[in-house]
Amino acid sequence: MSGPLTLWEPFTADLAELRTRMDRMLDEWVDGRERVRTPAIDIVRGDHTMVVRADMPGLTPEEVKIEVQDDILTVSGEHEERDEEKTADYVRRERRYGAFCRSMPLPDGVDAEKITATTHDGILEVTIPLPAEADRKTISITPTAA
Repeated sequence: MSGPLTLWEPFTADLAELRTRMDRMLDEWVDGRERVRTPAIDIVRGDHTMVVRADMPGLTPEEVKIEVQDDILTVSGEHEERDEEKTADYVRRERRYGAFCRSMPLPDGVDAEKITATTHDGILEVTIPLPAEADRKTISITPTAA
């Protein structure tokens, strides 16, 4: 017995899950080579600030580098593998170590000196004060006689 038909919407969480699975598969396929990963982020824009939250579980602030250059915010770093018992036989090993990097453009006029960053419960939070918007002036259009 077949089930009801459902509309396939490719730009939903299913596509994101597929990408995650493909990334994991490719990571396993190229095992042994240096991997670069991109942490998941959320960007929330308020009236006067923009907040970037990035997943950084198990990382220390010393392992993370935040830079602003040419109006591009870059969060990068490297998580080193800890000493582990060498005699252990792993059935499955999914925890990854290595370099990571994520870059995103900033709005025009952001003062890099005012950007702050904190970390709590494995989440890095970068707060970016936004510049005051320039006053907008409405220009009226005067029709001309033909």
